[in-house]
Amino acid sequence: MWMMMFTLLPLLALSYIGWHIWCLLPAKWYVKTIVIALMVASFLLLFAGFRRATDSMSMPLASAVYVIGTSSIFILLYLFMLFLVLDLGRLIHLIPRTLLYHNWWTAGGIALFIFVLFLYGHLNYKHKVRQELTITSEKVTKPFKAVLLSDLHLGYHNQRDELHRWVDIINSENPDLILIAGDIIDGSMRPLKEQRMYEEFQRLQAPVYACLGNHEYFSGQPDAQQFYKDAGIHLLMDSIAVIDSCLVIIGRDDAMNMRRKPLADLAKTIDKSMFSIVLDHQPHHLEKAEKAGIDFQFSGHTHRGQVWPISWITDAIYECSWGSHQRGNTHYYVSSGIGIWGGMFRIGTQSEYVVLDVRGKM
Repeated sequence: MWMMMFTLLPLLALSYIGWHIWCLLPAKWYVKTIVIALMVASFLLLFAGFRRATDSMSMPLASAVYVIGTSSIFILLYLFMLFLVLDLGRLIHLIPRTLLYHNWWTAGGIALFIFVLFLYGHLNYKHKVRQELTITSEKVTKPFKAVLLSDLHLGYHNQRDELHRWVDIINSENPDLILIAGDIIDGSMRPLKEQRMYEEFQRLQAPVYACLGNHEYFSGQPDAQQFYKDAGIHLLMDSIAVIDSCLVIIGRDDAMNMRRKPLADLAKTIDKSMFSIVLDHQPHHLEKAEKAGIDFQFSGHTHRGQVWPISWITDAIYECSWGSHQRGNTHYYVSSGIGIWGGMFRIGTQSEYVVLDVRGKM
């Protein structure tokens, strides 16, 4: 059902946008046809990535197909909203009809607006925001500093050179440990293998603990697990790690696994005198961490919608779709992610990493 909606709604939007472009461009019919055909072809490239057709292409071609296809969905969204606003303005007689028919000035203005907006969105994505978070607890006898990451989405768009930059940023923080809340992998394992991206994780100067995300299941869970192993990442799948006899980390399997262990069962096995952290990719049912007596939960998954107004949807779906949150004595942070799925744009959201300081109470 969701796949049908994901396909049908963009096709309806394409028809709406295509009709407006046909009416707006003061050009020959074949020029209009070429413009609309290029728009439709860009959208159809999106499905090449879903069907893994990109894996049989050369890396430069596969990257181009992936970026163009996934970027088109965001550009179409803003074109749809823009034409909708113009139509509403025309209906209430704020915008003259001549502005929307055979008008080079309007066509050029729309093209310039979209170019500037998505240039900003790309630059905003490339800028990684440092988020600071401090938690105090009577359980902490030895303070520690951790860098928290989620949703790296390494693949055809976020390649090794970008990962190299992220690793340098993380190392500059001199953390005691690094925690990753899933979706290290975007979809295909091929770019990670060919570019030997596991070597970049080996440059990290602190122990790395991580849980799986839904995209690890999309990419093929066994291959994902092998990548974690090659990268030197301690993968926690419904399992527990105790660090320095004062910190316990519970890594949950992703909710894609319908048989994953309940958090309450995992929490029963830990020493409650230690500070506890849960890594759970999808921030559903936050009350379970509170009931289990967990001190801190770190999640990702939402990307906070990546672009506005999708961020409004994620804010409505999740109890917390981004940022700090608290239920009782349990603290939460839901990250919008350091990476991104698809087109590399952030409009109204941010790409981030979190620097967590955990200290004892004075």
